[in-house]
Amino acid sequence: MVLPLAILFILAGLLGVILGGNWVVAGAEAIARELGLSEALIGLTIVGIGTSLPELAATLTAAFKKQPGIAVGNIIGSNIFDFLFIIGASALAKPIVFPPRLLADIIITLVSALTLFGFMFIGKKYVLKRWQGLLFIAFYVIYLVYLFERG
Repeated sequence: MVLPLAILFILAGLLGVILGGNWVVAGAEAIARELGLSEALIGLTIVGIGTSLPELAATLTAAFKKQPGIAVGNIIGSNIFDFLFIIGASALAKPIVFPPRLLADIIITLVSALTLFGFMFIGKKYVLKRWQGLLFIAFYVIYLVYLFERG
């Protein structure tokens, strides 16, 4: 009895992800049109934040339960999965055209990853301190301001 129920939950979850993905894209397009904003801006802000909230919840939960391997692994694993599998699978389905104006965003992503790597060796190795976390958040706020200024 447990196996059929588990399969049903998996299928229902998969259907929810497919429908939810379509709704997110449709909603983001509608917001962009209604507010006169670029789809890239909506994707980099509303969609990006919305799809990352489950990661934030899982990471905070793991951190509070003193399970740093799960907290860090969740973030790094998700980013690696996004970069390698999601972009790869999407390009297999249909070639992805990166607008040249997103080059700055790709560079910011690279600089962010390199900064995190550097922080792992500043002071106490393999520890991201509160001031460093605050610095990342401040840089993100600056990035958001840049995105809205760019349009």
